[in-house]
Amino acid sequence: MTFTIIINNKIKGALIMKITNKLNLPTPFVNMASQGHIYRDKVYSVTSLLKGTKELMLERRHDSEIEVDVADMVWMLFGTAVHNILEKYEANEEELKEERIEVPIGKYILTGRFDLYNNVTGIVTDYKTASVWKIIYRDYKDWRMQTLIYCYMMRKLGFNEATDSNIVAFLKDHNKRDAKMKKDYPQHPVHVEKFHFTENDFIQCEKWLENRFTEIEIAEQLPDDEIPECTQEERYNVGNKYAVMKTGKKTALRVLDTKEEAKVWMRENDGDTIVERLGEDKKCMEYCNACEFCNYYKKFVKPMN
Repeated sequence: MTFTIIINNKIKGALIMKITNKLNLPTPFVNMASQGHIYRDKVYSVTSLLKGTKELMLERRHDSEIEVDVADMVWMLFGTAVHNILEKYEANEEELKEERIEVPIGKYILTGRFDLYNNVTGIVTDYKTASVWKIIYRDYKDWRMQTLIYCYMMRKLGFNEATDSNIVAFLKDHNKRDAKMKKDYPQHPVHVEKFHFTENDFIQCEKWLENRFTEIEIAEQLPDDEIPECTQEERYNVGNKYAVMKTGKKTALRVLDTKEEAKVWMRENDGDTIVERLGEDKKCMEYCNACEFCNYYKKFVKPMN
């Protein structure tokens, strides 16, 4: 079996997605937003695998029809700028920087690009831009999975010491005042989150990847509307919530996950009524570029949006 690591070389291509500029932003904004990649048959990136299968397939199939305005890509551009700046500085001799790696998984190729790998410590480092809320809620599941896969790939390439990862997150909405006043608020505009992976983690990762590509292989044979819809979690839908309200007060006294919990809380504390707040498919509403080609979105989300 052959594995590939592409050193100091970027696979170049052109993003087919249509980029608009409704605010007439400067040309460099548009040029940066227009840089991207060409989808290759049977080749999937690590980050794409973390999306729902339906979203992933619709993005690839309808890439030339998808239209995105450069103003809506501002945080992606910010992240790209951070990477470009850090990429200019030399790494230590024991470090690999900004490398794209490829590993075969069955009939598919898994590709990924980490920001830094230390051959001595076995640590994969990835830079991110994030909101402070991700840190406050410790919402690290995607970060952990992404870097676990990077470590798994490096081990397949012979770097058996790859067992740890660091996420260096630049917090785009950090507020110094809140950092001083709030106990659970990130104290610095940069946050480092560390992960350690065991042998069992790598076994489970391999099984997950095999199952993921099986799902993709099935989806590739299906028409758009027959691809299973994204899961509730993949749609960023936290589910319905139940708010305990008091007459004359606009904000809820407490918001709970079930109606039974809300009844108990109201009985033991205060409140007059319980209002059900329907969960929203936030990914569909705000973050999915392929939503206009999704039958679930058109039936359940778009009429409410």
